[in-house]
Amino acid sequence: MQNILVIINDAPYGTEKAYNALRLAMNIIKYHRESVQVNVFLLADGVYCGLPSQVTPDGYYNIERMLKYVLKRGGAVKACGVCAEARGIDRLQLQSGIQLSNMEEFARWTVESDKVVSF
Repeated sequence: MQNILVIINDAPYGTEKAYNALRLAMNIIKYHRESVQVNVFLLADGVYCGLPSQVTPDGYYNIERMLKYVLKRGGAVKACGVCAEARGIDRLQLQSGIQLSNMEEFARWTVESDKVVSF
């Protein structure tokens, strides 16, 4: 099985980097689910993507729903604990299925990956 690591460095809204990263992850899972493991690591302002109860206007993408899609279909999502702490959100509840992690695990995911894509 091929491992793909998708790194999200930007906040969920304001740019489309998180949106495009998750579009890629979702489509990899949709079309290659049987042969690929997708891991998503939320880094820097990307940790905000993991917060629950995101409200967006009708017709606008919603990062929370996109992450739920990845998680429901076997993808893994982790968030940098140091990044969350630096932004004062380390004690907030993240979306179900997303865990705070660390650089050791981020490094392991990177080394174990066949491909790494960073947004």
